[in-house]
Amino acid sequence: MNIEQFVEYCLRKKFVEESFPFGPENLVLKVKGKIFAITDLESAEFKVNLKCDPEYAEQLRAQHEFIQPGYHMNKKHWNTVHFDGDLSDSLLKSLIDHSYDLIVQSLPKKDRF
Repeated sequence: MNIEQFVEYCLRKKFVEESFPFGPENLVLKVKGKIFAITDLESAEFKVNLKCDPEYAEQLRAQHEFIQPGYHMNKKHWNTVHFDGDLSDSLLKSLIDHSYDLIVQSLPKKDRF
């Protein structure tokens, strides 16, 4: 999955918007104003920080060398996922979905869909 496919996949989800609150090189994807994905557009490697359930995050890191604790994020709740690695597109989409779903579940009930 390349950067264009990643962004297109994320933007197909309900209420997702892209922004650049940390500068023009850091693409942030939010749902209802809450971040679920961040990537550095100027990095030589295509990596994305994705929110993750803490226990699942540990399992993923143990199983996949291309999933590491979140860079510049709370390492308990975020993973840095190397999209240039050997992870399948189906796993990458699953990790994006998981991050998105965690954020939706954390929204006030009136804002959930």
